Amino acid sequence: MPASPSPQPSSQPSSTTARVSRRIGAIAESATLAVDAKAKALKAAGRPVIGFGAGEPDFPTPDYVVEAAVQAAKDPRNHRYSPASGLPELKEAIAEKTLRDSGFRIEANQVLVTNGGKQAVFNTFATLLDPGDEVILPTPFWTTYPESIRLADGVPVEVFAGPENGYKVTVDQLDAAVTERTKVLVFVSPSNPTGAVYSPAETAAIGRWAHDRGLWVVTDEIYEHLTYDDMPFTSIATAVPELAEQVIVLNGVAKTYAMTGWRVGWMAGPVDIIKAATNLQSHSTSNVANVSQRAALAAVSGPLDAVETMKAAFDRRRRAMVAGLNAVPGFSCPTPEGAFYAYVDVRGALGGQHQTSADLAGYILDEAEVAVVPGEAFGPSGFLRLSYALGDDDLAEGVERIQKLLEK
Repeated sequence: MPASPSPQPSSQPSSTTARVSRRIGAIAESATLAVDAKAKALKAAGRPVIGFGAGEPDFPTPDYVVEAAVQAAKDPRNHRYSPASGLPELKEAIAEKTLRDSGFRIEANQVLVTNGGKQAVFNTFATLLDPGDEVILPTPFWTTYPESIRLADGVPVEVFAGPENGYKVTVDQLDAAVTERTKVLVFVSPSNPTGAVYSPAETAAIGRWAHDRGLWVVTDEIYEHLTYDDMPFTSIATAVPELAEQVIVLNGVAKTYAMTGWRVGWMAGPVDIIKAATNLQSHSTSNVANVSQRAALAAVSGPLDAVETMKAAFDRRRRAMVAGLNAVPGFSCPTPEGAFYAYVDVRGALGGQHQTSADLAGYILDEAEVAVVPGEAFGPSGFLRLSYALGDDDLAEGVERIQKLLEK
């Protein structure tokens, strides 16, 4: 008998071989960026869409920051690689800025400059977590936290605090969530997405609780300059100095200086953690673009006048948005004390064809041409997030469209 022909390799992957790895395939797209992209695509197609999705100031970057970047682009020093951890002068300035704004004393070798705040988040969890480590995540949360935790093989443990609690978790809630696998607590004040701000006493109580249990605290302070109604910003690292060896502070220039597109953030913490995270970054992106770093140096070293101008506008828009949304049937909007987001309880507007906040957000986009982010992106259904970091006229028009649609 003739020999059987050898089997030919298949051009199709086998049923047991996925084209995308499980780890990456499990990541959800950033809901806020997805909503913003859809709104911009619809506007480009000629539809008069108003977008409340993106968390970025509508102001231009301050002139002196832009000028610093222009001059940096002309300097051949900035045309070459620089240290993976960041320009030494920028790291020094970040240390000085952290002491000025947060009251937390660090040295330049405790800073890693990253490609935006998101890389700081990713680097932090990748450096701290081993497979199965649990991270207590107060909820509602920013969409990137749970995905970065899972990418590091960690387990996010959601602890929900609703509007009846001012969207702020308590020590008792945190205590109930602790297990033998708990390693990290995420603490964000002012909060994205809710705008909640923890008081100095609340911050200190949570910090002492974390310290006493030997937990790491990852605190995101990127909205530190955006608080209202005389509510102070309190850094948990300053409120509980004993946390110094178990706290990572995340920050960046994006929100304070209207520099979302410049992509400069940082993480600050104990020297060994920063060194390990720098090793990681040296194999992923290496240094942040030098021109952006020079712009960030001008920002963090300069005055806060532009910040105060933006803050006054955000405060005005905050009040207008809260008043307008509370006039919508079934909506209940607490007044945010920080950041530039309103987090609306829309459970009273659900039912019928709109069983979830995702359904309602889709209906508002399709019928009123207004883009909002559903609560499912940040935790439980039943809520909508709207950014008030957009022009006054668009804000008023967008809220009015929602009112008219839901009054039908």
